[in-house]
Amino acid sequence: MPAKVNVMKNKQICPLDIIIPVYNEADVISQTLDEIAQKIDIQHRILIVYDFDEDSTVPVVKKYIKKNNIKHIVLCKNILGKGALNAIKTGFKKAESESILVVMGDASDDLIAVKFMYQKIQEGCDVVCGSRYMQGGKQIGGPVFKKFLSRMAGLSLNLLTGIPVHDVTNSFKIYRRSFIESIEIESVGGFEIGMEILVKAFLNGKKIDEVPSTWHDRTDGTSNFKLFKWLPHYLKWYFIAVVGRCFKRKLSL
Repeated sequence: MPAKVNVMKNKQICPLDIIIPVYNEADVISQTLDEIAQKIDIQHRILIVYDFDEDSTVPVVKKYIKKNNIKHIVLCKNILGKGALNAIKTGFKKAESESILVVMGDASDDLIAVKFMYQKIQEGCDVVCGSRYMQGGKQIGGPVFKKFLSRMAGLSLNLLTGIPVHDVTNSFKIYRRSFIESIEIESVGGFEIGMEILVKAFLNGKKIDEVPSTWHDRTDGTSNFKLFKWLPHYLKWYFIAVVGRCFKRKLSL
């Protein structure tokens, strides 16, 4: 049974929308929803975005909603085409709150960090990153090569450009909705959307910050992260950040 959660009881807009892109996450989605209830005490709405009606996540969420008499969890069908990228974009379109958090459905992120991330948004940040690679952050488990690449990308970009975060590839980020609505998202592959938004914020002088977070490799289900397919897209935004910083160029939003 999830802990009691602080959620709006009327039709007022909640302070925080939480987007969870899913793909057959039946094994872990209940755990993720329990952790949200237990660790996020900010009034919120959860948007679970799925690609197709047969997704195994859907019946589990429906059962969870009914069992716990929950009204703040919304199942949203991906309206922009299949895949994590379009699921997140669909979530952005459906979001109503000024603060938008993206969380994976596999319970990999320690949601204790959310209250500190949200606080920084309240203080005026446009993007706040959960960071595995800053002091106090951790990454536990996961493929060694993937971990090496993401760590090197974050640390080297911080050194080369001065971008004020150490974990640019982490999808665990919170955004100001007005900033999201001001940009055109160009990503075409997958989870590099988070890196694109971060780079555009940085090169246009938006306020960015990070808080330490802990990431645990999933214990159930299968990861849908396609490293070699999506790597070129991450590299694109890496070099855009470096070139833009070297030539002090703003990036078209």
